[in-house]
Amino acid sequence: MPSFTEHFDVVVVGAGHAGCEAAMACARMGLQTALFTLNVDLIAQMSCNPAIGGIAKGHLVREVDALGGIMGEVTDAVGIQFRLLNTSRGPAVWSPRAQCDKQAYRLKMREVLEAQPNLKIKQAEVTGLILDEEPARIARGLSLRDGRNVSARAVIITTGTFLNGLIHCGEQQYPAGRSGEPAAVLLGEALKNLGLRGCRLKTGTPPRLDGRSIDWSRFEAQPGDLDPTPFSFRTKRVAHHDTQVPCYIASTTEETHRIIRENVHRSPMYSGQIQSIGPRYCPSIEDKIVKFPEKLQHQLFLEPEGLNTHEIYVNGMSTSLPIEVQLAAIHSIPGLETAEMMRPGYAIEYDSIDPTELDRTLETKKIAGLFLAGQINGTSGYEEAACQGLMAGINAALKVKGEPPLILNRSDGYTAILIDDLISKGTNEPYRMFTSRAEFRLHLRIDNADQRLTPLGRRVGLIDDAAWASYEAKQERLKALKAFLEKTRPSREMLDALAATVADDAKAEIDLQPAIGQTLAQLLKRPEVKIEFLVPVLRELAPALLNENGGSPSLSSAWVRNDLKSVETEIKYAGYLDQQHKAIERLKKAEQRTIPTWFDYGTVSGLSREMQEKLARVRPRTLAQASGIPGVTPAAVALVNVFIEIQARQQPA
Repeated sequence: MPSFTEHFDVVVVGAGHAGCEAAMACARMGLQTALFTLNVDLIAQMSCNPAIGGIAKGHLVREVDALGGIMGEVTDAVGIQFRLLNTSRGPAVWSPRAQCDKQAYRLKMREVLEAQPNLKIKQAEVTGLILDEEPARIARGLSLRDGRNVSARAVIITTGTFLNGLIHCGEQQYPAGRSGEPAAVLLGEALKNLGLRGCRLKTGTPPRLDGRSIDWSRFEAQPGDLDPTPFSFRTKRVAHHDTQVPCYIASTTEETHRIIRENVHRSPMYSGQIQSIGPRYCPSIEDKIVKFPEKLQHQLFLEPEGLNTHEIYVNGMSTSLPIEVQLAAIHSIPGLETAEMMRPGYAIEYDSIDPTELDRTLETKKIAGLFLAGQINGTSGYEEAACQGLMAGINAALKVKGEPPLILNRSDGYTAILIDDLISKGTNEPYRMFTSRAEFRLHLRIDNADQRLTPLGRRVGLIDDAAWASYEAKQERLKALKAFLEKTRPSREMLDALAATVADDAKAEIDLQPAIGQTLAQLLKRPEVKIEFLVPVLRELAPALLNENGGSPSLSSAWVRNDLKSVETEIKYAGYLDQQHKAIERLKKAEQRTIPTWFDYGTVSGLSREMQEKLARVRPRTLAQASGIPGVTPAAVALVNVFIEIQARQQPA
């Protein structure tokens, strides 16, 4: 074992969105933690769009916040446009999104990290891991390029796209982790030598334009919400509530498509220069033109990168075409005829580790004490990285403390779904979260993420006393509000006023007189009645339920609106929620049947060799997890269940 110059409980490699959450979690849980990065000035750099949240991704951020993570609070502090998406659909798929100030985000994140006790930020290149090899492989620390060795009781690697990163722009290619930053070649090779199965993935980014060269009058403005919905349960009002900036909607043209079609052979994805698989759900503009030739237009969004810059992100135009082709395509769009390109788009290939190499704690199966989080596990997106970083940090800290791990079930949150999908199924393309991946969408809403996860965050030490008191007070408010709605029967006069309000909203005459004698909760079950319509009744009969601090009750505050909507959902969809809760209980019973670590799949007669090898490689923890592995049939799971009993009888007492 080499000599060490510094000693920590946990070391985190990489200060992207996964690394920041992992390091903060370990430090908040009382462990001496070091965060290593190639450049301390680029902590939490938003290398693609400076936006947080979106469909399903907003759910992940809410869950990170509910567990005690920091992404939501930082976003609320630096977001310059907030929108709640999917509000025309049911509450299960409502998702917050914020366009952030790119520079302010990394500065705020660094400020938060530097203020955290027990956390040291280190600028250095990590070149390898230090292991104990006998009797089992255990991570013991890091080796640095400058010759130093750092010891640790747990190591978390969150290297993003830096492992053997290779950038492509037209026919040009060069090693880089991000544009302008060096790739982590030595660490990439060191990880390969550990014997972990890997794969090569690809992602990309669009060009950035100088906003002063754009004719903004040619585009439709897309403003933020008048009353922004915060990401953090602890935020009462976002910092830029009254100073939001608009984004703008643009579209490609027939000329844009002609330029791209005529030059698509020069795209590395189509020339054969790139062999890796890119994100299916965030395709390049070349892919859109080639795969959807019948579409005459593709929508683009012009999004500001910050309040103190003119740089504009062209959302929807990810590309690796040659620079001159990118510029010609941009100039073919009305309003961008004279646009100047500040940064070209590019594609990047990078190494990742097959996530079936991991346990549910995100610890590697082959090397104890080594945890992986973020794009190294095959995911895409800041939000997917952040939730993994948080869970890896929590479980690394619990392992160091000698405490049981925190393992979430699929019914607990999208975070658990992401981890379960990765470790049981693996991925051959950058994994992106969608609401469609969840079996229990109505249960996994953004408004109840704290109910699902904050008690767990409190248990592991990430929710402080003030946040816990606020959480408990909110739960009491919701309970009191629901009880009030379930017992209160409005007068005839109140029903008349309510009917008029509903009629105005529906632009049709509504008769609520048949509802005389019903409770407010029963009225809420009617599809045309929204809880907002009941606010006058609440103001008159129970004003305290509308406000937290004894001030004037108002519906203008987003956190009040979310409280009301949470109760409305529980009442209006009570039947569906009850069905989901029963299904969740059935799933938990299946989860309780664990597959022992000593179980030998090779002895299960009736299983194909391919299925035996797949199950032995993934090592599912439970029968339910085994059933989620692609290609594993219900009959195979039943066979495994039988042979668990047989082998258990053969085990020594």
